[in-house]
Amino acid sequence: MTIVLKNKETLIFDDFNFQCVIGKNGLTRNKIEGDKKTPKGTFSLGEVYYRKDRNSKPVSKLKCIPIKKNMGWCDDVKNQKYYNKLINIIKNVKHEKLYRNDYKYDFLIPINYNTKRPKIGKGSAIFIHLTKKFKPTSGCIALTKKDFLILLKLIDKNTKIKIA
Repeated sequence: MTIVLKNKETLIFDDFNFQCVIGKNGLTRNKIEGDKKTPKGTFSLGEVYYRKDRNSKPVSKLKCIPIKKNMGWCDDVKNQKYYNKLINIIKNVKHEKLYRNDYKYDFLIPINYNTKRPKIGKGSAIFIHLTKKFKPTSGCIALTKKDFLILLKLIDKNTKIKIA
């Protein structure tokens, strides 16, 4: 089954409607690193990453991976080797830190956008993650923790997300 972004503030899966928020500058077919837009298309999903120190392992058919302090997601347009990949944090490589002080990445699922053979500058670190106040993201899709945990129980490794 497919999760569908119905409009800029509703994700639909099966009979469930979830309030969400997307990138500050809307949707695009031509994603550029740092444009604060959510990429359009149909994508598979990655595993669930979660903060074990703050939450118990979520109920999900997806593989669940605890986030460690040294985990990052490379968004360095000068780094062909690691761009748009999970990395162990390296000092001179720009990255999105997964072990954050705030709650936003207490749970996250990477959206497999630009991941197979990443094109430098086409966007990286596109996730489904948490929000409390529905403030626009830098290109991700964000849900409340309650809705994220419900969605996790419903989806599996064959679930896709359609962003239109």
